[in-house]
Amino acid sequence: MRGVPVTLEAQVSAFHDRIDAAVAPLEREHRARLQCARGCTGCCVDDITVFEVEAELIRLRHAPLLAEGEPHPEGACAFLDAEGACRIYADRPYVCRTQGLPLRWIDDELQAELRDICELNEEGALITDLSPGDCWTLGPAETELQQLQLEHGEGMTRVRLRDLFDE
Repeated sequence: MRGVPVTLEAQVSAFHDRIDAAVAPLEREHRARLQCARGCTGCCVDDITVFEVEAELIRLRHAPLLAEGEPHPEGACAFLDAEGACRIYADRPYVCRTQGLPLRWIDDELQAELRDICELNEEGALITDLSPGDCWTLGPAETELQQLQLEHGEGMTRVRLRDLFDE
């Protein structure tokens, strides 16, 4: 629809859809090693921050929860329920969509490729032996998200997920 501005909500949602599509083959590839499942909260730490654009998506789509719900007790992500399930799973931030996967990134200062994986998912081939395509490469998606933030947010401001309950 020419001339109709695409909403921030639609842009962030489309970004999340692209991330999910890119992550799906890696999840299939590493199915045997990934321990990530509903109730696994090892990566769901407190004090995670997100760009304002992702916080706004949560505000838009989960207003009743933020207004009437209680955050999970401190020490774990505010959006976990009593059973350890994510209450905003469909709209979870980018960082939550790639958790658990073998990660790779280039450290310009060290001039080296670095890799990491959740300790719960270490069983299997060493991540150093995986091909680059079998890892989630940090950088390109973060750059795309930063661009959305620069276009729609206040600079590079980040918001603590827990603080969304206090607004």
